[in-house]
Amino acid sequence: MKQQQIGNVALVVDNYDDAIAFYTQKLGFELIEDTDLGGGKRWVQVSPPNSNGTNLLLAQASTDEQRQSVGNQTGGRVFLFLQTNDFWRDHQAMQQQGVKFNEAPRVEEYGTVAVFEDLYGNKWDLLQLNR
Repeated sequence: MKQQQIGNVALVVDNYDDAIAFYTQKLGFELIEDTDLGGGKRWVQVSPPNSNGTNLLLAQASTDEQRQSVGNQTGGRVFLFLQTNDFWRDHQAMQQQGVKFNEAPRVEEYGTVAVFEDLYGNKWDLLQLNR
């Protein structure tokens, strides 16, 4: 039987330490790994608590092309979807940490959602599904 999963999603960042601080302090993610690879490169993985194993791989931009994509990896669309089992708990906690929400929470057919931005301006959905 074939079995696969997405282990990491690369997120181009301006600075490793600033990104680690945002994701761990503002969003409550866990630092899974921070390994020095030499030459200024690091293998940095963060993940929401009790996640299913898919991590964000924080990749510090090292070329002009990469620097241009920081904060806009999807051309202005929502990039990542942070699913939660308690939207209002997490929304309130994130607001208290100064996370910028682009809209008021809304209830859709599929669940409760609000768009927020990370420290570089990438758009995320905070989402609690109805199932």
